[in-house]
This record gives sequence, C-alpha cells and structure tokens, in this order.
Amino acid sequence: MTFDEYAVEAFRTNNRDGDREKRMMVMALGLAGEAGEVADLIKKAVGHGHHLDLSVLKKELGDVLWYIAALSEFAGVTFADVAEANIEKLRKRYPDGFSHEASRGRTE
Repeated sequence: MTFDEYAVEAFRTNNRDGDREKRMMVMALGLAGEAGEVADLIKKAVGHGHHLDLSVLKKELGDVLWYIAALSEFAGVTFADVAEANIEKLRKRYPDGFSHEASRGRTE
C-alpha cells in the first residue's frame, strides 16, 4: 500500500462535520493525543520496567499515522508529498546519514 492509498482509506473515516477551523483543531489535538499515547507506552517500558507490547505500539502508531494522513488531506497536500518533503529535509540535514557530530553542528 502506498502512502496515498493509505490516505484515501484513512480519510474516508474522517468526520467532515463542523466548520473548517474546528475540524483542523480536532485533528491536530488528536495527533498530539495519539503521539502522547505512544510516548507513554515507551515511558512505561523504559522508565517503569513494563513490558512493551508491540501489538499495542503498532496500533498507537497507526493512530498517529491516521491523523497525519487526515491533516495532509485536509491541507490539500498528499501524504506522499509530506513523506517526500521530509526525506528531502533529512537528506539536506544529514547528507551522509545521521551522526552525533552532524546533529550537534546543525544550524537549521
């Protein structure tokens, strides 16, 4: 499945009720909430010694993905465009791949 195929499937389950500003706010807050759930799973595993259930992590990451796809579609950009723009940014930032030295010397 491509990013854009995923976005089409995901966006069909998006609530289109309400005004544009409210819908955008709900999607942004949903993204933040789902990212928080991912962070909480990792925090509990690393900081509290809980077992990291990968099936739960996968579901939560899927929820993050859904909100990114929905916000992309809402903004009128394809999910693939978002992914490609991110890779372009990373290639500029770390042309030889990540290193701690490159990260510390980064200006953007």
